[in-house]
Amino acid sequence: MSTSDPASVDISKSKGVTIVWSNGHRSEYALQYLRDHCPCAICTTKAGAPPPPGPANPLPLYKPPLRILDVESTGRYGIRFYWNDGHSTGIFSFDHLRELCPCPECSLPTEPRA
Repeated sequence: MSTSDPASVDISKSKGVTIVWSNGHRSEYALQYLRDHCPCAICTTKAGAPPPPGPANPLPLYKPPLRILDVESTGRYGIRFYWNDGHSTGIFSFDHLRELCPCPECSLPTEPRA
């Protein structure tokens, strides 16, 4: 059993995801944090791309709050989210989620992840 094996996964479609790992560590992911860290090819390529040419829209259109519409298990190694913005190609492996843990303990560069 590795440290990226989840003991429990709790998903709130309007708030986020909480994972308690097999070693007892607890990770809490807000929806926007997960969406911003989507590992799919479209999102990872887009992240480093410059903004499209043209003037910025000073009056952005209303965007509904981010929500998860559905969740799908991808075997024993991860989960896929279906977002209300139409995106669903990112598969979040548990290894990836463990590396993304936003807690203060995990964001310390000198602390090993347990």
